[in-house]
Amino acid sequence: MENLFSLLKKFPWYVLPHSCYHAIRLSYLKTRKALIPGISRPYRPSETTKAHARRNREDFFRKYCQGTGIDIGYGGDPITSDCDVWDIEHGDAHFVKNIPDSSYDFVYSSHTLEHMEKPAVALENWWRIVKPGGYLILYVPHRDLYEKSKTLPSRWNPDHKHFFLPEVEDPPVTLGLRPLLSRFLPDGGLEYLKVCDDGCTVHGPDLESIGEYSIEAVVRKQADAFGGNSR
Repeated sequence: MENLFSLLKKFPWYVLPHSCYHAIRLSYLKTRKALIPGISRPYRPSETTKAHARRNREDFFRKYCQGTGIDIGYGGDPITSDCDVWDIEHGDAHFVKNIPDSSYDFVYSSHTLEHMEKPAVALENWWRIVKPGGYLILYVPHRDLYEKSKTLPSRWNPDHKHFFLPEVEDPPVTLGLRPLLSRFLPDGGLEYLKVCDDGCTVHGPDLESIGEYSIEAVVRKQADAFGGNSR
C-alpha cells in the first residue's frame, strides 16, 4: 500500500484545477489514514522549521510550548516532536470536533488561518481547547512580505482566503491580526505580536520570498490585558 501512495505522490497533480486537486488530496489523506491506522505524515520542513532557530534564540519553546500541545494544520512540520497534530485528514480545522474544551497547554497553528473561510470561527474553537493559563500561538503570512499583492487570488497559494497585516485592516481581503484577536478573543492577554522576517528576501513583486515572511502572535488565556507591541 505504501508503494501505491509513493506512486500517487509522483503524479503532477498541480496540472489539475485547484478545487479538483484539493478534493483528491483530501480523499487520499483520509484513505491513507484509514488504511494505515496511527501513521503520521512524513516530516516535511516548512514555515515552522524556518522559524526554529530564531525561536530557540528567543527561548520561545521554554516560555510557550511546555506541557501538552497540538499543532493545527501541521502539514508534516510539527512545532514539537511530541505534540498532537491536526490536519485536513482529521476533520475541519474550523471546529476541531471531538477535542474537549481546555485540553491543551498550548495550541499552535502555522500558515493555516489564511486558509479558513471563517477565521473567527476557527479562532474561537482553537481558543476553546486552550487550558486556562495556556497559550494560543499563531503564525500567519504577512501580506506585504509574502503575497506582495492586495487582491485574491494569492499568486503563491490559490487556497488562501485572506491576507494578513499586523495592525491594519484593508477590506475585503486583508485582515489586521491584532484587531481580529481583540474582537474575537476579548478575554485573551496578548503576550506579543510581531513581524518575523529572518532571512526574508523580497526582490520584486513577481518573485516568491524565502526565509521568514510571517506575523507571529502569542495569546495567553485569562491574562489581564490585551496589549503588547508590534513593529
